[in-house]
Amino acid sequence: MREGDLGKTKILVVEDEVSMAALLQKGLEDQNYSVTVAHSGPEGLERARSGDFAAMILDVILPGMDGKTLTAVLRAENNQTPIIMLTARDSMDNIVEGLDAGAEDYLTKPFSFIELLARLRSLVRRGAKPLPEILEVADLVLDTKRYIASRSGIATPLTKKEYLLLEVLMQNPGHVVLRSEIIKRVWGSVDAIEQSSLDVYVKTLRAKIDADPTAKLIYTVRGFGYKLMQAK
Repeated sequence: MREGDLGKTKILVVEDEVSMAALLQKGLEDQNYSVTVAHSGPEGLERARSGDFAAMILDVILPGMDGKTLTAVLRAENNQTPIIMLTARDSMDNIVEGLDAGAEDYLTKPFSFIELLARLRSLVRRGAKPLPEILEVADLVLDTKRYIASRSGIATPLTKKEYLLLEVLMQNPGHVVLRSEIIKRVWGSVDAIEQSSLDVYVKTLRAKIDADPTAKLIYTVRGFGYKLMQAK
């Protein structure tokens, strides 16, 4: 990994068309991702086994091992890294086969790079492991299936960004979540918003979640980020 890639979200692209792979790599790196490229199924399998990737983008038609087989092998090895499958075939049978092999999403070529980015951000936010249906810290409860937050049994309406921000904090109770990591996970890129804008979102979230200042849960760790914890 290049020194400048430290801390970036790592993506594996497995695409045998060299020009397409280069375009995907450049586009993703321009969005602050760290990209590893493989040009065959066996090479992709080796890379996937040796790297800790946030998501993978796999072409269906690959030399040596097709994308569906590669996905099935990874899932059999309990590698649950989210996968977007690229296919030149838009028949329902081909799409279903890819999803049945274990891919989370698919795109039919030619596709919009903006749409690929949106789907990739969604998969990265979800992560390799499914979220528990309920997250709890003290009397704060987050229902991740219905997207509802409640405190002491009283539902608290949140905007989409406030919800995602709270979800990130509640996935890491008692631990500091770096400001850059919060921005990356909620907005998709560390450059998506200014750091000062994050402070505004945290302030509005606090006004809803920590309305009682004697029972606050969201804490600022100056110079680093935020953490959510019950005061001792």
